[in-house]
Amino acid sequence: MKLEKIRDAQQGFTPVLKRRSFSKLETSSSSTAAALTRDRTSYKVQDGAKSCGGLDYFEEMKQRFLSFKKNKYFEELEHFQNLAKAQSPKFMVIACADSRVCPSYILGLQPGETFMIRNVANLVPPLENGPSETNAALEFAVNTLEVQNILVIGHSDCGGIQALMRMQDDVDSRQSLTENWVVNAKVAKFRTKAYTAHLSFDQQCRHCEKESISRSILNLLTYPWIEERVRKELLFIHGGYYDLLNCTFEKWTLDYKGRKVDEEEVGRHSIKDHSFWS
Repeated sequence: MKLEKIRDAQQGFTPVLKRRSFSKLETSSSSTAAALTRDRTSYKVQDGAKSCGGLDYFEEMKQRFLSFKKNKYFEELEHFQNLAKAQSPKFMVIACADSRVCPSYILGLQPGETFMIRNVANLVPPLENGPSETNAALEFAVNTLEVQNILVIGHSDCGGIQALMRMQDDVDSRQSLTENWVVNAKVAKFRTKAYTAHLSFDQQCRHCEKESISRSILNLLTYPWIEERVRKELLFIHGGYYDLLNCTFEKWTLDYKGRKVDEEEVGRHSIKDHSFWS
């Protein structure tokens, strides 16, 4: 549904809600003070959901949901009812939490196709760093759902990578939860600084955005149950990079050589099937 139609629908719905509230007050002369308080509270909650521009985003969201239900859910009813019983995705996507990077939207991923985790800067911590939401999702996706592909998607203008590049190297200098998370990509930062010292900060961040994807791919191999499935060619690992400004997508696949990654490993992984979508 086009945004203009959604707004037209909103303008048609909102007055009805208000008229119902006023009608209730006019016809309920015997209403108690408590009932009036409930009406006022309900109105304030509704009003609080509006943006400074006057649009009720929950009403807009409702219209989008109803459009999905009518045009997608009922059109593919059997498919969605099967999904309600079980899932068997072939892909897992690890993407950034950035609001501009929506894999389902830019890659056309459909419900049931992809098990997805989104975090700041699309990072995969190494196994030795302990439990996290990301590796918990990895464990479920790989061991239970038995996905066949893992795609790590980075993007341009990543705030998480910028925070990483601005951090002091001293561990004790970390001040925020964000810094304590993005330090998982510290090796990517060190490699970037070593190879791009002559470049501007923005150029260094661009380099580190891609370097951190490589680091996350190598970190995936620190999980024995992932490395084993990759070695047996039951699981394939891919990297992706989305350029926000130019709307291009770069994709590549890990060329596994059967060599485990250890703490001292600093080299880049071999890749294959490298392509640009533009």
